[in-house]
Amino acid sequence: MLMTPMLFVIVALCGGLGAVMRFALDTFISARSGGLLPWGTMTINVSGSLALGFFTGLLTGTGMDQTWLLAVGTGVLGGYTTFSTASFDTVRLLRAGRPLASLATAFGTLITAILAAYIGFLLATML
Repeated sequence: MLMTPMLFVIVALCGGLGAVMRFALDTFISARSGGLLPWGTMTINVSGSLALGFFTGLLTGTGMDQTWLLAVGTGVLGGYTTFSTASFDTVRLLRAGRPLASLATAFGTLITAILAAYIGFLLATML
């Protein structure tokens, strides 16, 4: 796939949209969750994995231009999900003397996100 100036702009704009969505949802969830675990970040990463799995499943085998997968996957969902924040949340919990919460955050997010991506893909391919 050729990276044209227009595609570059589309991916950048989509990434900005994803980042704004992440900020809004994380702020909303964090204000209501009590702070025991980073529920906002976990919700964002799992829902983003579900969405990418679903969107990829929709495009699989359609012969459709992969530009949209790049724009939505790399752009919107790349800006929306946040592996670095999830990693730092895990370290923060560990440094706060909460090893079980740290492990739950790390492995819970990873396993749930992988399952969500798989479920999203399966759901889309069943349409």
